[in-house]
Amino acid sequence: MDRESGKHLAGGTPKNNKPQKPKKPSRLTRQQKLLIAVAAVLAVILIAVVACQSLFVRPELPDKDPDQEQDTQEEEIDWGEGIRPHSGGERKSDDYYTVLILGRDTGGGGNTDTMLLASYDVTNQKATVMSIPRDTMVNVSWDIKRINSVYNWYGGGEKGIQNLYKEISQLVGFEPDYQVIVEWEAVGQIVDAMGGVWFDVPRDMNYDDPYQDLSIHQEKGYRLLSGDDAMQVLRYRHDNDMHYGYPDGDLGRIKTQQAFLSAMVEQLLQIKNITKINQFIEVFRNNVETDLSFQNILWFAQQAVFGGLSIDNVEFVTMPNRNTSLWSRTYHNYQSYVTPIADELLDLVNNKLSPYTEVFTLSDLDIMSVNSDGSVSSSTGHVEDSQAARPPVKPSTPSTETPEEETPTVDENGNTVDPDTGLPVTPDDGTTDPGTGTTDPGTGGETTDPGTGTTDPGTGTTDPGTGGETTDPGTETGTTDPGTGTTDPGTGGETTDPGTDGTQTPGTGDTGGGDTATEAPDDGFIIVS
Repeated sequence: MDRESGKHLAGGTPKNNKPQKPKKPSRLTRQQKLLIAVAAVLAVILIAVVACQSLFVRPELPDKDPDQEQDTQEEEIDWGEGIRPHSGGERKSDDYYTVLILGRDTGGGGNTDTMLLASYDVTNQKATVMSIPRDTMVNVSWDIKRINSVYNWYGGGEKGIQNLYKEISQLVGFEPDYQVIVEWEAVGQIVDAMGGVWFDVPRDMNYDDPYQDLSIHQEKGYRLLSGDDAMQVLRYRHDNDMHYGYPDGDLGRIKTQQAFLSAMVEQLLQIKNITKINQFIEVFRNNVETDLSFQNILWFAQQAVFGGLSIDNVEFVTMPNRNTSLWSRTYHNYQSYVTPIADELLDLVNNKLSPYTEVFTLSDLDIMSVNSDGSVSSSTGHVEDSQAARPPVKPSTPSTETPEEETPTVDENGNTVDPDTGLPVTPDDGTTDPGTGTTDPGTGGETTDPGTGTTDPGTGTTDPGTGGETTDPGTETGTTDPGTGTTDPGTGGETTDPGTDGTQTPGTGDTGGGDTATEAPDDGFIIVS
């Protein structure tokens, strides 16, 4: 070993030069940690995006082939000889949707009295919701032509819904993209899930109907409504005293429904309600039938909340209409309806409801109207009910003229005989009981003064001093001295006492108090005017 150089002469390694241990890996730098965090966040976002894509699904606009649609629905819908609504064409936008919303009231026997046609322009964040009154006259083959009769006429269920869909489609000229059938109970459940809705109840409401298990008791004023409160307000039309209710009937109820839905939508669009999605899903599953998926509906909600749709851009309107009436051959009276105001409805369809660029004309809509002669017409030129297309045949009014008296039939001795059998009339026919002055009601109905007691059976003439009535017992024409009262010529000769305010002899079927009763010729309905 060379002491000066320290080198081992034999080329070996000194004993104190041990091998070094492997170095530990260095810790991650701040930059590396940041990159890993970003990657993790991106991964979470990617997973969230994938999840959202499965949760919020944009609806695909239906590609309807009119011929194919006819084949697939011909068992459910008979479009008849009238127009077939548009179901295709160039659209205003790929994000312009139309939805028919039908509210079915389980408490009211499943009636579809609530009908809404909604359009939603997602691109411009504008929506229009048109209410269709349940009394709207539609082109159907039966007598009562209210649109709310369609569902039950076809037995309800899917067939009833499809035919109601047809009538609404013909009314506006196009087929909505989707339909949503909501049990009214769902509205109350959504209100409860939201924690209530603040609303100004327009009037006191009190109505009870044990047959529908319906009890409505609401006070006027602004307050937080529960789901049950909301359902009562939405169902109300009038009190049990029908004189107290909406002055404009069902149109008043529609106004309240629109105001409530507006308040509900405004509060529902708040972001805080996004956290209650599971509750809304449950309500949807239990109460909604639709050809939209729940993911589609969530997509609409997402677009509305995050797209900036405000209640100021949601317009609630009622189908432009006017009141009218039409004679019913079933009930022999006038039934009230509303008919569309064609030019105003066309303007609404073209500018706010229709998803198509094509401008609709009157010939594209099936608008009913009542003519001055009481017949009905359709803007299509075809009326499904051929009888209603003609002036109605109403029951004839009774003649006010006094019928001619027939000459009594007598034998050679001057005694009255039955004109049918030739046999003498028995003394009971036309003889008044001296003690009572009253004739048997079956003999002609004469009443004489008890003071004289006897009516000449041959002539039927009472002593003029007893009241002056003269009745022919053989003919029962009921002719009465005008000074003593008026006899209904159709009742068999009974005399009305002018001092009894129109009270008729029992058994005549007439109405007291001066009302005129007309008997319908077919089914015996009595119409009081």
